[in-house]
Amino acid sequence: MISSCDTCGIRVNNLKIGYATTAPEPAFTREGITFSASGGEMIALIGRNGIGKSTLIHTMAGFLKSLGGEILWNGMTAEKLTPRERSRMISFVSTERIHLTHMQVADLVAYGRFPYTNWFGRMQASDEQAVAEALEKTGLTKYARRQADQLSDGERQRAMIARAVAQDTPFILLDEPTAFLDVNGKYEIFHLLHQLARQSGKTILLSTHDLHIALREMDKFWLLTDNGAFEGAPEDAVMQGWLGLLFNNPLIGFYKPTGDFLFHKNSSGNAWVEGDGETAYWTRRALARRGFTISSKEDAAIHILIIGPEEGGNTLWQLTSGGNTRTFASIYDLMKEI
Repeated sequence: MISSCDTCGIRVNNLKIGYATTAPEPAFTREGITFSASGGEMIALIGRNGIGKSTLIHTMAGFLKSLGGEILWNGMTAEKLTPRERSRMISFVSTERIHLTHMQVADLVAYGRFPYTNWFGRMQASDEQAVAEALEKTGLTKYARRQADQLSDGERQRAMIARAVAQDTPFILLDEPTAFLDVNGKYEIFHLLHQLARQSGKTILLSTHDLHIALREMDKFWLLTDNGAFEGAPEDAVMQGWLGLLFNNPLIGFYKPTGDFLFHKNSSGNAWVEGDGETAYWTRRALARRGFTISSKEDAAIHILIIGPEEGGNTLWQLTSGGNTRTFASIYDLMKEI
């Protein structure tokens, strides 16, 4: 559940980030960053490579010192948090592929309990319970005694998230958690994080390039662009045209009706499709890929009639162009002829 508490969540006020060097000026800076998030929200940090996403995440996590402005965690100023307070407030999952040898998954997850153990790192019953619950929430209970370096990329990322869950912080920061995963793995991680936010009330901030998933799963977008910082619901980002600011590339555009990034192509003419449902949708997608604009029947140079499928039969595509009519058994065959 998303919190309505005024001081709960994250507040980033006029933040300046960068890497300090021995030179008079930092090697990289970005300033005037102002963002907010409520407790229990899932936030995607979006922006092109080199815009400062990882720098912002690392600054918020406390690995880099801010160069100005402030960060508030549940109303508490980040700079005033002691290391122990910070470790109980924020957990972090890196994009780096850490090599883990001679360590079982349960031992890796147990590292998340370091803010709560004594000087000897001795686990209490409550710590053991937290580790067991983290393994269960991330679907790793059956892998608890497996060597961590024997996990797949997706399983390993879940184990790193389980460590963050065991740390039991209200905020989890993740730097491109799906960067090295296949499509199935990407969706599994997003689904897992969604469950953690909804069931545990944790605020989850992640940087990502997986915009198609983020558009459908996140509560809020934080966008870093060369023209400034923007925040709002994914739908706000679409309707306000913010996503178009992510690319300084005349070949790419964002198509609002479908939420897709598309190549700008030379027009192949107008086409009209008669039919409904998913077959018509994918036929129109194929035509758009070939550079056709879907138009009215009167304005179209080619007409495509979708026939069937009849019960037990197949779908056919009837193409009429230049007074000639031909029938095809697949979209592939149709596209070869136009």
